[in-house]
Amino acid sequence: MSNFSHISNAHPSYIENLYEQFSRQPDSVDSSWRDFFLGFNYATDNGNGTVHANGTALPQTSEGGIDWEHVAKELKVFALIKAYRVRGHMDAAIDPINEFDDPDALLELARFELSEADLGITFKAAEQLFLPPSTLQEIINHLRKVYLGSVGFEFDHIFLREKRRWLRTRIEQHEPERAYGLSAEDKTHILGRLNDAVGFEDFLKTKYVAQKRFGLEGGESTIVGLDTLINKAAGLGVEEVVIGMAHRGRLNVLANIMGKSYESIFQEFEGVIPEDVRGDGDVKYHMGYSSIIRTRDGHEVNVKLAPNPSHLEAVNPVVEGFARAKADMLYGNNYERILPILIHGDAAAAGQGIMFETAQMSELEAYKTGGTIHFIINNQIGFTTDYKDARTSIYASGVAAVTQSPVFHVNGDDPEAVLFVSRLAVEYRNTFKSDVYIDMLCYRKHGHNEGDDPGYTQPGMYEKVRKHPDVRKIYIKRLVERGDIAEKDAKKLGKDFNERLQGIHADVKNKDIPYRYQPPEEAWRKLESDHWQEKFFASSPTTGVALETVKKILRHLVTLPSNFTPVAKVNRLYDGYQKAVESDQLDWALAELTAYATLLLEGHNVRMSGQDVRRGTFSHRHAVLTSEDGQQKLNRLDGMEEGQGKLHIFNSLLSEFAVLGFEYGYATASPDNLVVWEAQFGDFANGAMTIFDQFVVSGESKWSRMNGLTVLLPHGYEGQGPEHSSARLERFLQLCAEYNMVVANVTMPANFFHLLRRQLKWNFRKPLVVMSPKSGLRHPMAVSAAADFGPDTRFQEIIDDPTVSAKGNKKIKRLLLCSGKVYFDLAQRKEKDQRDDVAIVRFEQLFPLPTDQVNAILKRYEGAEVVWVQEESRNSGAWSYISEHFLYNEAIGVKLRYIGRPATASPATGYKKVHDKEQAKLLDEAFA
Repeated sequence: MSNFSHISNAHPSYIENLYEQFSRQPDSVDSSWRDFFLGFNYATDNGNGTVHANGTALPQTSEGGIDWEHVAKELKVFALIKAYRVRGHMDAAIDPINEFDDPDALLELARFELSEADLGITFKAAEQLFLPPSTLQEIINHLRKVYLGSVGFEFDHIFLREKRRWLRTRIEQHEPERAYGLSAEDKTHILGRLNDAVGFEDFLKTKYVAQKRFGLEGGESTIVGLDTLINKAAGLGVEEVVIGMAHRGRLNVLANIMGKSYESIFQEFEGVIPEDVRGDGDVKYHMGYSSIIRTRDGHEVNVKLAPNPSHLEAVNPVVEGFARAKADMLYGNNYERILPILIHGDAAAAGQGIMFETAQMSELEAYKTGGTIHFIINNQIGFTTDYKDARTSIYASGVAAVTQSPVFHVNGDDPEAVLFVSRLAVEYRNTFKSDVYIDMLCYRKHGHNEGDDPGYTQPGMYEKVRKHPDVRKIYIKRLVERGDIAEKDAKKLGKDFNERLQGIHADVKNKDIPYRYQPPEEAWRKLESDHWQEKFFASSPTTGVALETVKKILRHLVTLPSNFTPVAKVNRLYDGYQKAVESDQLDWALAELTAYATLLLEGHNVRMSGQDVRRGTFSHRHAVLTSEDGQQKLNRLDGMEEGQGKLHIFNSLLSEFAVLGFEYGYATASPDNLVVWEAQFGDFANGAMTIFDQFVVSGESKWSRMNGLTVLLPHGYEGQGPEHSSARLERFLQLCAEYNMVVANVTMPANFFHLLRRQLKWNFRKPLVVMSPKSGLRHPMAVSAAADFGPDTRFQEIIDDPTVSAKGNKKIKRLLLCSGKVYFDLAQRKEKDQRDDVAIVRFEQLFPLPTDQVNAILKRYEGAEVVWVQEESRNSGAWSYISEHFLYNEAIGVKLRYIGRPATASPATGYKKVHDKEQAKLLDEAFA
C-alpha cells in the first residue's frame, strides 16, 4: 500500500498537471503514475485528435470539463485496491485455530480518505478487478471475497510485472463463493482423499497405540494438495515427480499418494524385517519409495519420494540434484517434464539455513530444475516451540522473498482452497520455470510424536485443538449445507474405507507394487549389490588406457583452437603444458583432465561443481578458459571426437551444505556419470557435514542406495594456518565402516588418474573422499610419465619406496609409513641425508585398508622398526585409525610408533615460522 500512498493523497490540481504531462510524454512521469494512467485506460481528446484507449472519456463536470475531484477519489479507490493486493494476506482467514497474530489492520476506509458516504458511488477503478464500473461497496465486497477468504495471496514483492499481472488475472477472476468453480466430480474427489487421509490416521492410532508414526492429523488436506499437484502437473506434461519431505505425514503420503500397499506399512509396524535387507535399515518414517501413478485424467506419472534423515530439510538439495540429473539424462533438459516438490514443516522452513541455500540455487545455470513447488505443512509449532519464538519473519515462508516467489497462504480446513492454490501453483511453475510456495496453516493434533503430551507447554493452543473437528467432518458439513452430497452418502464413504483397512490388517501380507524401472535405474540394478566384502577391495581393477589415447588427449589439452584468443597469461600456461608433455612429466592438472577425458571418450558424462572449480582455487585446473575480450568460454575437453560425453563443470554459489547435497542427489540418479564436488579448502567441508553424516556415509546402509559421489578436499600443512591446512581426515576415517566409502590421500598424478577412473570401472559404486593436494599440484616430485596411464596399469593402494631395490630391503632399519603430502618432505630429507637405511611407504588409500598389501610390505621389511609419520596433530590425521588397525588386526601383529605433532585443540598453528619449526622437528625425529 505504501507504494501508492502518494497517489491516493495527491491534490486534484497536481493530478491534472501530471496527466497533461503524461499525455504529451508518457515516459516523463514516475512509473507508478504511468501505471495508474495506463491501467485505467481513460480516454480523452487532448486537442490534437488523439483518443487514448477504449473511447470512454474521463469523468466530466456539469460544465463539460474533467472532474478532477472524482479522478482524485478514483485514485484513492485504486490505492485501496492496491492495499488489498499487497496487504490482504495479513487479514485473510487462513488460520483454522486462530493462533496466528494479525498485525494492525491497514484496510480501513479512513486510511484512504474514503468514508461510508462513498460506498454508493460508482468507480471505474473496478475495471482493475475485471469488473464493470461498480460502486465502492461492490468493489470492497469483491476484494474481501478474493483477498480475505481462505487464501492469503502474497506476491507484490515480485519484481517482474509480467508475473504479478499473471497472478492478479487468475486470482481476481476466481470465485471462492462458488467453491472456486470446482465441479461436482472435484468435490467428490476431495472428499475421497480426505476419507483416505483421515481414515488412515484413525485406523493406525487404534491399532498401533504406542508406536510413533508422526501422523498427519490436523493437516490432512496435505493429501488433497499433493494429489492435486501431481494430477495437474501430469495434465501439463510432467512425466516424473520427485518429492522430498520430513517425518510428519510421511506414512500417509506413502499410502495415499505413492500407492505403497497398506500391507507393507502394517508389516513395518508389526516389526517384519524383509529377507533381502542389507545394512542397518532405517525407521519407517524415513524410507523412500517409487511408484507409477495413474492420474484422474488417465496420465501415467513416475513419482519418487526420497528417503530422508532426521535432519529434516537436508533432503532439499538432494531432491533438486536428483531432479536435475533426470532432466539432463532422460528429458533433454526440458524441465516441464519433471517436477520437484519439497514438503516442509513450518519450524524447519523458517529455521534451517539449507532452505536459503537451496533457494539461492533455484535459477542458477548449474542447479536449476525449472522451479520447485514448496508445500509447507504449517502446524504453527515446532516440537514445543511457539511460532513467535521460531522465527523473526512474519511467515514461515519468508525465504520465498529471496527468489521473488509467490506464496499462497491457505487455510488447511478448506480443502477446496487447497486444491485451488495447488492447481495455481503448478500453472505458475510451468509458466515461469520458477519456485512457488504453498503455506498451509493447520495444526498438529498430538505432540511432536504420538507419545508426547503438548499440554505441558501449549495448554491454551491444545485446548482449541482438542475441541476442533477434523477437516473431513468440516468438509462433509459444508457439502451437506450446500446440497452437494447427502449426509448418509458421506458417512458411508468413511465406513467403507475403515472396513477395508480392517480386512487388510487381518491378513498382513506383502504384495509387490508394479513398477517399471527407468534406464538409469536399470543401470543400478546391473551392478554388484553384494559388495560389502574385503575381496572387492583387496586390489583395484585395471584402469589404464591405450597410450595412443593418452597422447591424443594430451595433444588436445595443450592445443588452443585457432579461433580462440585467450588472456595473455594463458599462453604462458600452455607453454608450460607443452614442456610437460614433451618431457613426459605430467603434473596433477594434466592427469586429472586426462582422466575426465578418457571417461568422456568412453561415453560417460562428468559433472563437477564447487567454488571456483573451473579455474581451480589454486589456479591449476583451467578446465574452462575465458577469451581475452571476456565474450567467449572454452571448455578444454569439448571437441575431442564426435559423440563423446560432456564435461559439465560449474563454479558454485558460496555454499557447501546445499551444493554437496545437490551433487549427492545427482550422483544417486545414475551410476554411469562421474559426479565430483570440490571444496575450496578442505575444511570447508565442515559446513557440509550433515550431508556427509546422514547421506554420503550412511545412505547405503540405511536405504540400500549406492552412490559414487567423488569429493575433493584440499589437505596439507604448508603453514597457511588452522583453517587452510586440514580437511579433517580423522573425521572421515572415524565414519568408515562396513566398506561404506573410500578415503584416499594420493601423492602422484597417475595414481589420481586411476583413482578417478576406478569410480566408474568398479561393478559397484562407493563414495570417494580424496584429501587432494595443494602444494602437490606443482611439486617437482609429483609428476608421472605417460606410460603410468597406459595398458595394464591401475590404482596403487600402497606405494612402496621406489629407491629401495629388491635386494636393498635388507639394509632397512626403519620403515616410515605415511600418507599424503608429508611423503615429499620425507623423501627429500632422505635423499639429502643419503639415508639408505630408511624406507618410506605411502598409504594412498586409507580406507578400505588392504590388509594383504600391508602385510606384504611389513614382511618385506621384516625386522625394521615400523613408524607412522604424519604432519597432522596426534589427535588428528590418520594416526588413531591406523594405530587401531595395527593393534586390533591380528593378521598384522606389528607394534607401531608415532612421529608427528602433539595433540592440539586447533588443527594447525597460524604462524609460518612456528609451522616450519614443527615440520623440521618431525623430520628430525623421523630420521633420528
